[in-house]
Amino acid sequence: MCSTKNDAEPQRHTPSDPALLLELKTRRPPSLVGRAGCEAWSVDFSPDGAWFAWSMGHGIVWVVAWPLDTEDSQNGETDRGDKSFSCDQPVWGLAFGPRPPKSTAAAHTAESLSPGKKSLLLATGLENGVIKIWNVLTGAALFELHGHEGVVRNLVFPQNGTLTLISSSRDKTLRIWDLAQKGKKVQVLSGHKDWISCCCVSPDCSMVASVGRFDRMVCLWSLRSYTFIRNLTGDTHKVLHLLSSCAFSPDGALLATAAFSGSRWWIDLWDPYTAEKLATLVDNFEEHSQNQISAIQFSPNGLHLAIVTEDRALRIWEPGKKDMVMQTKVDRESNGLCCNYHPHGGVVATGTRDGHVRFWRAPRTVPSLSHLCRSILRHSVSTHQMEPLPLPKRILKYLTYRNIPEYLKTCHSSEREEWEG
Repeated sequence: MCSTKNDAEPQRHTPSDPALLLELKTRRPPSLVGRAGCEAWSVDFSPDGAWFAWSMGHGIVWVVAWPLDTEDSQNGETDRGDKSFSCDQPVWGLAFGPRPPKSTAAAHTAESLSPGKKSLLLATGLENGVIKIWNVLTGAALFELHGHEGVVRNLVFPQNGTLTLISSSRDKTLRIWDLAQKGKKVQVLSGHKDWISCCCVSPDCSMVASVGRFDRMVCLWSLRSYTFIRNLTGDTHKVLHLLSSCAFSPDGALLATAAFSGSRWWIDLWDPYTAEKLATLVDNFEEHSQNQISAIQFSPNGLHLAIVTEDRALRIWEPGKKDMVMQTKVDRESNGLCCNYHPHGGVVATGTRDGHVRFWRAPRTVPSLSHLCRSILRHSVSTHQMEPLPLPKRILKYLTYRNIPEYLKTCHSSEREEWEG
């Protein structure tokens, strides 16, 4: 473990950027500035929201206590217990774990399986295919997981409190590790024909979704039987495109996938139970020759979807709406690569290509009673179970998210309107 004092410097947001709460910038020797390997490929908050980690490039992961007190940090008056971990390889994916379940009964079971109150696990996926497991509180490297033959692009802990870790790699496979046995028991999921860009786990821990960057496959896997379920194809887009990211809604009733082609990017919303494509959000901004979408992430309450693209640092979209709830001004130098919500909402962290991390003020919206009822119901009831219920068509349509318009095209407002939003 190495010191963080010379690796990063917290800076306050400027008055001209009202949505930006804070930006942490890395400090590097001039010989390393701008060189490949400095990218912040992954960011994550701990399950309780007390810690934040990001891969700051050149094999270093920095972990800071949250919330950040920038004045104390800059003046060096407070020892916050911040840590950095040297992984000796570029870090492409990271995740805190285990993720506690929502239900009381499941949480009680998870407590008996947890590694103890004096440990907080952090998994880091490296360029050489190795996954390193760390104890954040002690700074110790616990063990390594070997098996992947390519870059470990994504790491996810299911939300059931168990010491299970799902990894996706450029070797075209996903692996499911049992950390209680130090990864000695592993399941391998094969079926993609090329690099896997991203994977995510449904909130009820029954399914894993993965997207292939070049094979354009959206695959669903059973986390109970470790078998392939289906490939979501729907009405496939005619143009040649790449898939970059995927995310389940907090109730598990929606799966969002992100794709791009040239100056155009879009997000598809799927019903993972029926393989039905429910809606498509399209952005077509001809001003730029390339406009890649890098990452998407649902807010903890499921009302919003955070979007990171090349032309703007951050967008916040409410599924079903044409306009963005919030979007930063046009900035071709934003270089966003990843994003993650704080578990309590209100803040979105984004990692950039130059290794920096930014914290944005996310919209705080009180969910409606109908949205809360739908979220609670859909967390435990599948679409197939919903459809036979004797409910009015309008209510059933709402509960199955079929009330979202099938095709939406984003509109571009003036910068003043964007900031006010």
